[in-house]
Amino acid sequence: MSIPQSWLRPILTMAERVVEVRGLTKVFNGFKAVDGISFEVMKGEILGILGPNGAGKTTTMHMLLGLTTPTAGDIRILGMDLRRNREEILSRVNFSSSYVSLPYSLTVRENLTVFSRLYGVRGRRKKIAELLDVFGIEEIKNEPTRRLSSGQITRVSLAKSLLNDPEVLFLDEPTASLDPDMADRTRKLLKRFNRERALSILYTSHNMQEMEEMCDRIIFLDRGRIVASGGPAEIMAEFSGATLEEVFLKIARKDGGAG
Repeated sequence: MSIPQSWLRPILTMAERVVEVRGLTKVFNGFKAVDGISFEVMKGEILGILGPNGAGKTTTMHMLLGLTTPTAGDIRILGMDLRRNREEILSRVNFSSSYVSLPYSLTVRENLTVFSRLYGVRGRRKKIAELLDVFGIEEIKNEPTRRLSSGQITRVSLAKSLLNDPEVLFLDEPTASLDPDMADRTRKLLKRFNRERALSILYTSHNMQEMEEMCDRIIFLDRGRIVASGGPAEIMAEFSGATLEEVFLKIARKDGGAG
């Protein structure tokens, strides 16, 4: 899984906030799915969002992508207010999720072509060809998406997420459907983009070893609130856990609760 050198032009890294979240809240029928959380993501940082099922991770991600309207709070991405500048922001970010379907009737190449047009990608044929090669899906480019395995669909989604050379990348369980070899290749690819292009990434996963490997910093959500924040080693020390998995279990099972 090699990266074309043209993708790796130097980008100056600066100590700047690319995502700023203040007092973010979402209420569904009286239930607070997200309860006044605040955090930021710096340029070139990989921030992990951890928590049990129902902790508010997906709702938070959807609000950051403009898919769900917050009940309260502010979101600024790339220095712009999401409510006022949604279209411009979304043209400069992208996302991938193992749980979001692509149009099943289109082939892999057709899917990537449609999204490249939506993002206004220049030289889209060359970019699509490079991404097909990078993710090892060139041989299935003419297959309808409905015929693909879950792992193949995940790779197509990841290719889609890099079409517009995003400045911020939102990844929801990006390797959940991949075999160990492709998952390892994907992590290395993302880390290289992060390092060489100062790509900022928000990352969720239930693979604790992956979170330790990938993330510079982690925020841990429980019942819609941030209960821990810091580097993986800091969080493990705070909760006296030898691994992130131990910390996860302590938080998910406290007070007899289930994740």
